[in-house]
Amino acid sequence: MTMEFATPYRSRSRVPAEPGLPYFVEKGMGDRAHLFTDLVTVYAGAEQTENTFNFFTVEGPKGEIIPTHVHADTYEVFYVTNGAIRLFAEDLNGGQHEKLLTSGDFGFVPKNCPHAYRIERHHSRVVGVAAGPGVTFERFFENLGAPTEELGPPRQPLVPTPDRFRAAEEAFDVRYLPHHRWHTGN
Repeated sequence: MTMEFATPYRSRSRVPAEPGLPYFVEKGMGDRAHLFTDLVTVYAGAEQTENTFNFFTVEGPKGEIIPTHVHADTYEVFYVTNGAIRLFAEDLNGGQHEKLLTSGDFGFVPKNCPHAYRIERHHSRVVGVAAGPGVTFERFFENLGAPTEELGPPRQPLVPTPDRFRAAEEAFDVRYLPHHRWHTGN
């Protein structure tokens, strides 16, 4: 898998490639990618923030739980603006936590904590912010999924091949936990 979208921006991008520039992006007009049944829109990332954080939205229909994963160096924020998601997280002592987050609710997952989420209502949108020491993973979405100019979720689910999962795992601060089981009840 190539990393052609890891630093250069698509010609239609409204997110500047140069750091140190104030900019504005209208709703939905960031760098977009389809992944599973969702539309991911990146508004700020490594290039704009000197690798300190990223800011993105994920929106989509009610669906399946995303694969459980962990970030060794990344803290992740979930803020629901529309609909609902169910956030699953495990603390460093192995305690599992689950919470239904609805519009206006916030969830935080520290680094090294396994986590996953599931969109619980159609037309849900969650704002994500990820930060860590010199790492961001916003280009993960378009490398695992597919860049798109569309403004909505994919017509058909985009499920990555095992090779794409492995390549994304190696290139970004993510490790999948395929045998992890959630025992929180939902």
